[in-house]
Formats: sequence, C-alpha cells, structure tokens
Amino acid sequence: MAELTVGQPAPDFTLPASTGMSVTLSELRGKNIVLYFYPKDDTPGCTTQACGFRDLHSAFADLNTVILGVSPDPVKKHEKFISKYELPFILLSDEEHTVLESYGVWKEKNMYGKKYWGVERTTLLIDAEGVLRKIYPKVKVAGHVDQVMADVKAL
Repeated sequence: MAELTVGQPAPDFTLPASTGMSVTLSELRGKNIVLYFYPKDDTPGCTTQACGFRDLHSAFADLNTVILGVSPDPVKKHEKFISKYELPFILLSDEEHTVLESYGVWKEKNMYGKKYWGVERTTLLIDAEGVLRKIYPKVKVAGHVDQVMADVKAL
C-alpha cells in the first residue's frame, strides 16, 4: 500500500451509507470533502469528534463542503449513533476494511501490551476536483474540527 500524499487524487471507493444507499466518492466532485476515519461509533473520542463536525456542519455546508465519516461499524450501528447524537452527515460502513486499508488507516495498534488491528484516527481534506489537499494523521480530537474548518476556508 503506497502512502497517500497531498496533491494526488483521492482513491475512489463506494461504501454502504447510513442513508440506506451507497456513496461513491467520485460522484461528489464539485464539492470539497472532509473524509474522516474513526475507530468506533459511540465511544468517547469518536463521539466528541462527530459532535464537533455536527456543530459546525452548516458552516462546512456554506463552504461547499461535505462531511463523511468512515468506520468498520455496520450501517445499523451508524444509524443508532446518528440518531443518538443528531448527526447531520453521512457515516459509511467499511466492515471489510478495504477502504480503510487503501487509505492506509487500518493499522496494528498496541494497548496495554496487547496487539490488535484497528483504525488510526485520520482525516483527509479533498478539494472539489478530488485532489487530496490535507492529511491529518493520528488525529487528536481536541481542536481538530476547528483546524479542519480553517483549512477548508483556505482552499
């Protein structure tokens, strides 16, 4: 798996969405996209991050920007998460980890000496032409959404 770099086209994909439909990345051309990969619905960091994007959703929309969250959780779990926190954006389900792997965010992790595979919290900013403009690896949730907003405004 080649590392993604700023300036290259974002790899295209189609995933099942919380809307009951599928979303294909290339079909969103003409809009900026905040594509954020997160480990698990309804866990503290992921909830804080999702609610941060929720709270600035209309400001992102005003800047012609779509927010998409991706995790390995099934669509049903996404629907509950969206409903519980009134999330106004689409969550995508990658249970097979194909997109997570193609974007290089499915990593071996280590917690309390136990190794396991999981999502490394990562956000990508993709411009209206489908080009990667920013990559935020190993995201720390505090202040992250504000940073992404500032970068969208600078596009």
